[in-house]
Amino acid sequence: MKIADYVIDLVLSGVLIIGAYQFYFWCQRNARAARVLRLPIDDFIPYWPSWVWIYSLLYYPAILCVNLVTDSPRQFNHVALSYLVLLALQMLFFLVYPVSTPETWRTWNTGRNLSERFLAFVQRFDARSNSFPSMHTSVAMLTALFLQPHFGMLVFAFPVLIGLSCLFTKQHYVIDIPAGAALGWMAHGLFNVLL
Repeated sequence: MKIADYVIDLVLSGVLIIGAYQFYFWCQRNARAARVLRLPIDDFIPYWPSWVWIYSLLYYPAILCVNLVTDSPRQFNHVALSYLVLLALQMLFFLVYPVSTPETWRTWNTGRNLSERFLAFVQRFDARSNSFPSMHTSVAMLTALFLQPHFGMLVFAFPVLIGLSCLFTKQHYVIDIPAGAALGWMAHGLFNVLL
């Protein structure tokens, strides 16, 4: 592809990311009574707010890296569609099986340092609902699966780091992480059927 194609793909990716979040926020605003999926292991996971930097700042650049490995506008369209399919699957879970993290987890953030202040900023938009499955982890897994043929197995460190950041920032339950990874894997499988 030409440089102009990559620039167009990056711009479209940014629009898709921003647009996708509008559906995510819509689900937050229209959530029914949420379930709690807290397991005993969730209480043993420490609160480390410094992981917010991975949760937020590693996440978006890694997703945009997929643009660098697309070979054609046709492939970009198929990849973009796979992310939209994943979004539709996520929304289905958020609306049909709403799950929310405990309100007490949010009280641990007292704004003591820059990491906690940034996490508080993130939490201002990212409510306790829309917990299951982890959208961060599902998108990270889908992204890793697209990057793997080009960069090898090391790319799976991305969904692992994102999953850990979801847990250490207390944004998700443990069960949300493998469920999110499985959903991302399923969306990639649908992509392969379409391609």
